Amino acid sequence: MRTFARTTALLSAIAALTIPTATTAQAASGPFGSPGNVITTPLRYALKALPIAAEDRTGYQRTSFKHWIDADKDGCNTRAEVLKAEAFMTPEQGPKCKLTGGRWYSEYDDQYIDGASGLDVDHRVPLAEAWDSGASDWTAAERQAYANDLGDERALIAVSAKSNRSKADQDPATWMPPAESDHCDYVRDWIVVKVRWQLAIDPAEQTALSEDLTHCPNAPVKVTLAR
Repeated sequence: MRTFARTTALLSAIAALTIPTATTAQAASGPFGSPGNVITTPLRYALKALPIAAEDRTGYQRTSFKHWIDADKDGCNTRAEVLKAEAFMTPEQGPKCKLTGGRWYSEYDDQYIDGASGLDVDHRVPLAEAWDSGASDWTAAERQAYANDLGDERALIAVSAKSNRSKADQDPATWMPPAESDHCDYVRDWIVVKVRWQLAIDPAEQTALSEDLTHCPNAPVKVTLAR
């Protein structure tokens, strides 16, 4: 399970925090700079640095985000890669990456799930939410990269199909995981994904996240910018 680190080294990192100085070109990329920049910052600072903008779903289609792809051509697509990585008990892998057996822990609703068929792989920040928050201006390649982001384990997560479908495309202003024990991790990972992809938040989302963070550690997060 994912938990907030509370080590002396991380606490020291807050005091030693330095934010990269953005050049003119970096400033155009987003508030945190250019792709490849590594940001280490307390979580509440990360939230405050995100741009606030009204959402616009005009023109959204799920097919605008191509997924699930087999990026490394090993026979397993992104969904299967996440399932294999997050299995509590390792499933057997058959032809065409068919997974049988195995056991997973669904953080959203504090449930153990036997068999991959009971799971969805959730985009922590849903595709529609990403579109609303800036991805409508991205290239098709950028949207594909977002939809299949294996570069940060916080972007995609295997959870029960029931909890994922309850969430749908909602943001934290209208939906939080049924398991209260997952709230801080969920909010942290939501903010991390928004930072990683330099997406905006809307006013209601900002208010909800700020309120949620009052109950969570302000531990630093390390994020590699994807765009």
